[in-house]
Amino acid sequence: MIENFEKYTYKKDYLEVSSIHSLYYECYGNPTGKPVLFLHGGPGAGFSDADKQFFNPTIFNVIFFDQRGASRSKPFGSIEENTTADLVNDINHLLDFLNIEKVLLFGGSWGSTLALVYAIQHAERVTGMLLRGIFLGNKENIDYFINGGVKEEFPEVWARFESLVPENERDNIPTYYLNKMLSEDEKISNHYAFEWTYYEMSIYKQGVTSDEEITKLVANMLYKSLAIMEAYYCVNYCFLPDDYILNNIKAIENIRTVIVQGKYDAICPPKFAEQLHQAFDKSILHLVDAGHASTEPAIAAVLKREVERM
Repeated sequence: MIENFEKYTYKKDYLEVSSIHSLYYECYGNPTGKPVLFLHGGPGAGFSDADKQFFNPTIFNVIFFDQRGASRSKPFGSIEENTTADLVNDINHLLDFLNIEKVLLFGGSWGSTLALVYAIQHAERVTGMLLRGIFLGNKENIDYFINGGVKEEFPEVWARFESLVPENERDNIPTYYLNKMLSEDEKISNHYAFEWTYYEMSIYKQGVTSDEEITKLVANMLYKSLAIMEAYYCVNYCFLPDDYILNNIKAIENIRTVIVQGKYDAICPPKFAEQLHQAFDKSILHLVDAGHASTEPAIAAVLKREVERM
């Protein structure tokens, strides 16, 4: 595995995409290599150097960017002018700015949602898709993740998350958390952002179960943008008509697509990857012994193998 990522990162900068938002981006690998666009999860998670491990820098020209409001993009945590349609437009803006006509889309979790929506709307710019941990962005998928779908498998995790919401507000938990995270009281805002992310990290990766491990995971990330963006997009059902992706599969039926899915993914259960695969005749589905995280060995191995093949 290439570990000297800085050596192969040949450009870092900000791109202004609106009067409000500027996106942080990096270009990694071979400037004349096969173009790849990396779409991070969350939304709001941003990308990290660890995401570069999947790409041979002598073969690929990989574009990484933090989506609106995420990580190093400015303004941090902003939900203003921040919708799925805005993110799709940003992709075109970034590709045009870098003079890249077509790309292979590489995305996991929310990144798979954004990849699929972008491909549906701009199939002519997509050479293929490598997707991990499928999140369809529909009501069923959102309700599973954030409205109690995990409580049977992870009762203690759900109980902690739900306990911060008054009983008379529990019919819309994401809205309650979002309102608290947008509070002008920094202590309240940070507390609810931490707890949202703690909940997610508690079911994120196989074998990570102790409070110490989960707290460390949360502390090592910019959890506030992740929490705010996830809640905001969940409240608004990802700014998509329900089942938008499954209802528009025909638009991408000729795009080569590989799906890598953890069998024990508690955030994006395999049923959603299987629904996508069944609706999409030309897709290839790999079910592996793992949870949700791209860094789990079984998932990482298949992603590295498949991106080389593509």
